[in-house]
Amino acid sequence: MTSFLFITAILLAAASAVTCCPASDRDALLAFKASLHEPYLGIFNSWTGNDCCHKWYGISCDSTNGRVADINLRGESEDPLFQKAHRTGYMSGTISPAICKLTWLSSIIIADWKGITGPIPDCVSYLPYLRMLDLIGYIPRSISGLTSLMHLDLRNNQFSGPLPRDIGKLRMMSRALLSRNRISGPIPNTISYIYRLSDLDLSLNQISGAIPPSLGKMGVLATLNLDGNKLSGTIPTTLINSGVSILNLSKNALEGNIPDVFGPRSYFTAMDLSYNQLKGPIPKSISAASYIGHLDLSHNHLCGQIPVGSPFDHLEASSFANNDCLCGKPLRSC
Repeated sequence: MTSFLFITAILLAAASAVTCCPASDRDALLAFKASLHEPYLGIFNSWTGNDCCHKWYGISCDSTNGRVADINLRGESEDPLFQKAHRTGYMSGTISPAICKLTWLSSIIIADWKGITGPIPDCVSYLPYLRMLDLIGYIPRSISGLTSLMHLDLRNNQFSGPLPRDIGKLRMMSRALLSRNRISGPIPNTISYIYRLSDLDLSLNQISGAIPPSLGKMGVLATLNLDGNKLSGTIPTTLINSGVSILNLSKNALEGNIPDVFGPRSYFTAMDLSYNQLKGPIPKSISAASYIGHLDLSHNHLCGQIPVGSPFDHLEASSFANNDCLCGKPLRSC
């Protein structure tokens, strides 16, 4: 009986050791906390005691080794903590490089806060297990070193400067959401090397130059949002007969004709080409597309008769408004 109790105590001690985070992880979290100030919600109030794997707000640990694996601190949340305060998050300070000492991190979500300044620590790009990144600051140049990254969400921040030229090294990434920032410069052609990428959102930035034709040759890209930038040149024909089903190129400076290459592979639940400098007629080949749900060609310089049949028979006049000389149903007769 004594030996049984002894063995049980050893097993319980081993299990406790696994679920309790090591002192190095706890110290790294406390240093991270010290660099930030959150005065309203008290999300850091629970960060006390020796075990950061137990009831520390936003912290999750790996069940096999007790190392900190996830930090989830969103500034907008349905958590009762936010609902009770009747406000979204405000947090001042900077992201401490101490976060990079959490070498088992697979997910970092620190977004939707007002008041955080400064860059993302460059060392984040060398965390070996990181799969998800959602931070505030500036895009580190070495982000391309995160070759295991699957989800990049940097929306609604103040990132500036160009996208890294070697962003194509992020071969495992399936979503890149970078809208509503101040990103400038061209779209790197190397993005097309990310063969798993299905959702690319670069909208509402200051991106300039031409749209790389290689985007239309990506195997699984389904959503491409480039609206609200300074893109110029023509629409690549490759985007028309691609796997892209949601295409938003509105509010740019694109010119030339709409490519007349629609066919059975053209399947768009939504296509928005409005507010550009497009000219010429509406391509008749659009009628050959497998499906076009929403189509917006307004605020361009298009001219000529609107084709008849699908998809034009279900579109409203607003889809064609403010062009030079379009005519035909649903506009005035030619």
